[in-house]
Amino acid sequence: MSPLPTSVPAIVRTRLRAATRRPARLTPEEILDRALVLRLLSLLLQYPDAELAAARPTVAATVEALPPSPAAGELAAFTDWFTGQEPEALERHYVEMFDLRRKSSLYLTYYLHGDTRRRGMALLTLAQRYRAAGWETGGGELPDHLPVVLEFAALCGPGPGEAPLRQHRRGLELIHHALADADSPYRHLLAALIGLMPPATEADLAAVAELAAEGPPNEDVGLDPYAGGSFAPPGGFAAPGTFAPPGTFVPPEQAPPTLVPPFPSSTDGPR
Repeated sequence: MSPLPTSVPAIVRTRLRAATRRPARLTPEEILDRALVLRLLSLLLQYPDAELAAARPTVAATVEALPPSPAAGELAAFTDWFTGQEPEALERHYVEMFDLRRKSSLYLTYYLHGDTRRRGMALLTLAQRYRAAGWETGGGELPDHLPVVLEFAALCGPGPGEAPLRQHRRGLELIHHALADADSPYRHLLAALIGLMPPATEADLAAVAELAAEGPPNEDVGLDPYAGGSFAPPGGFAAPGTFAPPGTFVPPEQAPPTLVPPFPSSTDGPR
C-alpha cells in the first residue's frame, strides 16, 4: 500500500491505516468456528490433569473436524504431539514451560505491568469486565490467566470478548517466542492464537524485543488493590538469562477444564 499524501488529515490517515489491519467481517458460521478454536485453545493451555489427559481422543477428533485454516493446522500439529505423550511427561513439560519460566508465564498482565501496583488494578479491571458481561469465572484462577481470557473471548465474541487479547498482544508474542526458543509443542497453540489477530505492527515487535531483553516494570510494592493482597506473581525458579525478580512461584489452584462434551456445533450458542 502506497504512503498516504501528507495533505490527508492525521485522523483520516490513522483510521485508514487501522482499517487495513482490521479483519474482514465474519459470517455467523465463522464466528462459531472461531469460538470453538478459542475454546479449544483455552482447554489445551490448561494444566494437563487426569481429566484432560483422558479426553485427548475427543479433543483430537474435534480438532480434526475443524474447517481448514492456519489455526486448525497449528492445533492439529499440537494434538499430534499431545495425544502421543505419557500423562506424567505432559505434566512435567507443562510445569517447566509455564510455571518455571517467566518469559512464558500465562498471566498476561505481568508482561504489561510487571510487579507493580498497576498490575493489581489491571487484574481488578479485568475481573470487572467479566462481571459486566455477566460471566463469573468461579475464582479458580486469576482473571488474566490466558485460558480464562480465551474462554471469555469464545463466549463474548470477536469484538468485546477478544479485546483483552488484543490489549495483551505483545505479551502473547513474547510467550510464543519463548516457547519457540524452547522448541515446545505449545508454540503451536500460541501461533494459532496470534494467527487469529491482526498483524503485529513494527511498534509491537520493537516492544516485544525490548520486553524480552529488559523484562516488565518492577517496583518494591505489593499488589494490594487486587484480592486483598493475596496475589502471588507468576514465574519462579527462573532459568539463567531470563528476567526474574526474586521470589518463589506459588501455583494457584487450577481452574476446572472447560470440557463440555459434546463440543458446540453450528447450532449451539455459547454456554
